[in-house]
Amino acid sequence: MRVLFAGTPETAVGPLNALVDAGLDVVGVLTRQDAPLGRKRIMTASPVAQRAEALGLPVVKANRYDDAAHAAVADLAPDVAGVVAYGAILPRRAIDLLPCGWINLHFSVLPQWRGAAPVQRALMAGERELGASTFLIEEGLDTGPVYGTILHKVGDEDTAGTMLDSLSASGGSLLAETLRDIENGRARPAEQTGEPTFAPKLSIEDGRIDWNRPAADIEAHVRGTTPEPGAWTLLAGQRVKMQGVYPVDSRAPSDSAAPGTARSEGRRVLVACGDGEVLVERIQPAGKKMMNAADWARGAGRIDQETVIFE
Repeated sequence: MRVLFAGTPETAVGPLNALVDAGLDVVGVLTRQDAPLGRKRIMTASPVAQRAEALGLPVVKANRYDDAAHAAVADLAPDVAGVVAYGAILPRRAIDLLPCGWINLHFSVLPQWRGAAPVQRALMAGERELGASTFLIEEGLDTGPVYGTILHKVGDEDTAGTMLDSLSASGGSLLAETLRDIENGRARPAEQTGEPTFAPKLSIEDGRIDWNRPAADIEAHVRGTTPEPGAWTLLAGQRVKMQGVYPVDSRAPSDSAAPGTARSEGRRVLVACGDGEVLVERIQPAGKKMMNAADWARGAGRIDQETVIFE
């Protein structure tokens, strides 16, 4: 069975490797076109394109599945495609082209969190167990029948970044297993059941911390927006990013300061929120690198010298 792989970001590289390592006949890769990267805006191939070239696989680059992309895919004559975050909508003619269809690895247990940011949205909602599914792509948004699922517990320090790494690794094995089952006639996809939830792409504004929320909600928000788009707040009108934000028992009563008010306690930086305080481990001031929050407090933060209120 001839397999096409469609994917673009670093998250999709592990699954591509998994298909190759499983001995599947990967005949080519479909990915997005080169994009400007870094301060110098150097045109750079996608992580999947770079890995495919290292493996000696033919690469089709297309931001839209247009006539040229369709012809290039048809020339590869795949029977089935494994898809991981390709980043473009597949039209009806693409779906109809492959005899065994396009099998997507989606980082949620469907029908939960359909859409572009399932891991981020699930963590922001406070979920402590995430998963991944393989399903047959239809014209609807992540609506097709499911072949298999896996589950992962969320660790105390996990973020969207670390969970995507974990799900990419184990999800790659799931995708390889699903494609092998299709090849051997063992696949038994099941229609999705239950009420769906949705996970639209995150914007920069989605990263802003609301200090009026309870501590647990703020923790979940920071987990889900780390590393992208990044959890942030304003200080004197400038954006400040934060990582490692956790609820904490502290001596200060919950109504001792307005939400967003920061204070230092030994080597801890605490910020008042809707129901108490949270501990902030790392802070990135505008134009600076991420640093230990206690170091920031003693230097640029000056928490002991003046009142610092995040907005």
